Amino acid sequence: MSCNKIITITRQFGSGGHEIGSALAKKLGIGFYDKELITLAAKKSGIAPEVFEVADEKATNSLLYSMSVGIYNYGAGFSHSMSDLPVNDQLYILQHKIIKEKAEKECFVIVGRCADYILKDYSNLVKIFLYADLDSRIQRAVERHEVDPSKAKQAVVKADKNRANYYNFYSGQKWGQAENYDLCINSTKLTTEQAVDVISDYLNIIG
Repeated sequence: MSCNKIITITRQFGSGGHEIGSALAKKLGIGFYDKELITLAAKKSGIAPEVFEVADEKATNSLLYSMSVGIYNYGAGFSHSMSDLPVNDQLYILQHKIIKEKAEKECFVIVGRCADYILKDYSNLVKIFLYADLDSRIQRAVERHEVDPSKAKQAVVKADKNRANYYNFYSGQKWGQAENYDLCINSTKLTTEQAVDVISDYLNIIG
């Protein structure tokens, strides 16, 4: 199946975003990016990937600090020294640049990282939001992410809060708000293959 789209997947924790995104990219024959962006950002910066892993998809702890050094002016021409910024902001800026560079050269599926906002001006962009019932997300957290069952609910809620804060902070938009996406899918009762089929059918419909 040929594809001329860039597909961004925003997802609740435990809704299967990585698995669905990876399988979708394979079916479409295009690239797939998720944690790979951390490795690419680390290579560009010289910072250890492990440092960026901790900061991944988490907003900086200091809103006022980020505003004072100009993170909000990045899109208009960021000029401040990267080394002056918290690691979270450094990672966001590097990933922002990498995502834009990739979008100029290829079609791909990308999970998270504000990609739908970063690429909002691209006419071939398709924005997907994946969500699922809390119980099924807790079960997935235990089975696939090896989260302690006694702490799974807390972990799921915290992960979603971190993702929402990250997205809201860097985009100025509301994470998970239906009107910000082209297609919202409840993956609770769908297998990975079925979810991929739903997205593929949608891509065929819109052309």
